Amino acid sequence: MKWYVVHTYASHEFKIKEIIERGVKGTNLEDEIGRILVPTQETFVIRDGKKVVRQRKIFNSYILIEIELTPEVRKYILDIPGVTNFLGPDKSPQALSELEVDKLLGINDRDKNSVTNYNFIPGDTVKITAGPFTDFEGSIEHIDAEAKKITVKVTVFGRITPIEVNLDQIEII
Repeated sequence: MKWYVVHTYASHEFKIKEIIERGVKGTNLEDEIGRILVPTQETFVIRDGKKVVRQRKIFNSYILIEIELTPEVRKYILDIPGVTNFLGPDKSPQALSELEVDKLLGINDRDKNSVTNYNFIPGDTVKITAGPFTDFEGSIEHIDAEAKKITVKVTVFGRITPIEVNLDQIEII
């Protein structure tokens, strides 16, 4: 079996996963479909002074499926409402390489090896929740884990400005 990426409608990832799992139970396709993953990352936000844990999808509108790609399996998956296509050149399915699969399956390893308990990485879009820039949104530019500070690029008066905030003053959008 090989891993393939399937594109879905936005916010339909878990619904599609459930439909595939329920639909193949007890059929001859059950042996041809392995694991189905919606890559997520556990994050938390501070709401009313309390830490709230939530799951954040890493790849919106995509699911990963381990399958033996036969014409029957391909037709079954593409006929599910909410599935647009397999990822690949010219809309033909292209299997992921072993290196890509290892990276994707080990995506939570970066969180365990992180020097902080926060799951932010440069490029994440965040909202500032405290301080003079409350409710400003921007992207993380730099993380200083030792000082527990994050540099966020926000737009102030039409200009992109780097703002340094504490780790507990932001939440991922």
